[in-house]
Amino acid sequence: MAGSFIAIANDVSALYWNPAAITRMEKYKWNVAANHSRYFAGISQNHLGATLKANDQNYWGLQVMSIGTGPMDETTEFQPTGTGRTFSSDHLLIGVSYARILTQNFSFGLSTKYAREGIPGYGVNNVLFDLGLHYDVGVWNTRFAVTLNNFGINVQPQGEVSILKYTGQQTINEFQTVSVPGLFRVAAAFDPIRKENHNLTVSAQLNHPTDNNETIAIGLEYTMRKIFFLRAGYEFGQDENGFPPMGAGFLIKRKFGDIRLDYAFINKVRLGNIHRIGFLVHFREK
Repeated sequence: MAGSFIAIANDVSALYWNPAAITRMEKYKWNVAANHSRYFAGISQNHLGATLKANDQNYWGLQVMSIGTGPMDETTEFQPTGTGRTFSSDHLLIGVSYARILTQNFSFGLSTKYAREGIPGYGVNNVLFDLGLHYDVGVWNTRFAVTLNNFGINVQPQGEVSILKYTGQQTINEFQTVSVPGLFRVAAAFDPIRKENHNLTVSAQLNHPTDNNETIAIGLEYTMRKIFFLRAGYEFGQDENGFPPMGAGFLIKRKFGDIRLDYAFINKVRLGNIHRIGFLVHFREK
């Protein structure tokens, strides 16, 4: 849905999008999900999450996310075609979330995350915070959401790197302080069609990152008989776009709860295609 999702999230993926939205799984006790994204240039992302309904008002969540680049050829200023060696860059995030229903329509959520970016020779460690708000307006199932993601302090990379310069081999162990790229998002969604066997959801979202230009995303989700989902969207303002992203999902109802499979396809004209696969299990309360 082109990322237009913080007002719609109602499953474990809310840990990534909007921690306040894990309260929307009120009829389930436990929820677990695994997602895999295959990006261009051999980059992949894996996300594993679980949520727990502690009681009618309080919810907890745990997530682990990793990003890997795979092996890359090492190049230098003096060997731009390659040194014959390879390296990889690996990144890890572990987060704990808490959300609470304050009123029948309003909920908030907070995530605390440990993040590490690792490149051979040095790494960056930080503690980040996400804040999310979710409000049900009550007309046409209209929802309003606001999130502030990756709020943290400036940090300095740690480690040691040896590089070759005109004056010879030089070791660097002092690096500039880097700031965390935060992200502010505000979104609204409503259901112009809401029937027993058919439902259409429309979402609009403004994204304001601290290290890039603003974008506006529009998303659509059509649900048939509450078991089959079709999704599409478009993000305006992106430097690199292709034809609109699209996806589908299928829900299997079981005695213990629900199982859902999701797939999304995103096209980038110059960079290539992105594939996303998700597997989710809801466990109903006894």
